Amino acid sequence: MPYEHILYETDNGVAKIVFNRPKALNALHPDLLEEAHAALDQAARDDEVGVVVLTGSGRAFCAGVDLVALGGMNPEHGDVGEVLNGPARAFIDAIIAIPKVVIGMINGFCITGGLELALACDLLVASEEARFADTHAKWGLRCTWGMSARLPRRVGWLKAREMTYTAGMIPAREAERIGLVNQTVPADQLEATVRQLADSILANSRESVAAHKYLYNEGMKRTLGQSIELEFSTPIEISDTAERLAGFAKKG
Repeated sequence: MPYEHILYETDNGVAKIVFNRPKALNALHPDLLEEAHAALDQAARDDEVGVVVLTGSGRAFCAGVDLVALGGMNPEHGDVGEVLNGPARAFIDAIIAIPKVVIGMINGFCITGGLELALACDLLVASEEARFADTHAKWGLRCTWGMSARLPRRVGWLKAREMTYTAGMIPAREAERIGLVNQTVPADQLEATVRQLADSILANSRESVAAHKYLYNEGMKRTLGQSIELEFSTPIEISDTAERLAGFAKKG
């Protein structure tokens, strides 16, 4: 299907979804979120796709909610409203639920709503030019897409509070140090690094990777004991186990 606010392409097992409002730093509005969700669903249905890359065009991954558009929505009590909350939460839930690895390729500014999208991804690779921030408090808004739950689980409660209370900008290398992203690379190496990471994932059993994504995501909702029990009790079928073990035996 044609898209107006995003770009979508596939290449050798990898689908790429690009937020494409560079003049607005890829700021979020309902149409963009709905298109990105539709593209993710398209990738989910494509059996040739095993990894999805989420990124932005221009200088930003995503600078958050379109504040110009938000001004016309009359947000009450700091809540951006269901017109944005609905499609944003649905897209975030879809990123988490898709049985394929979603890599956030953070090419530039990753601010507030953009950070919430990034936190839903399975892995994050950042350009050295990337910057991260939670600016809800700066604009008199409050988080409604999961920031207060996901950010502290990623970087710890103290660092999450600092980011939210100060609305300060975190450089890419600092983001890597605190565990917000997996790795940071020079801007001219970002695409190649993400492709290499995707290829490493694609070399493995897709069904096994999908099973582990499910277990990691479900385990985050449970205590340690419950998470371990989940591993034992969840029926998971992986169809290529025998084939892969036979291949290993032949190599031996």
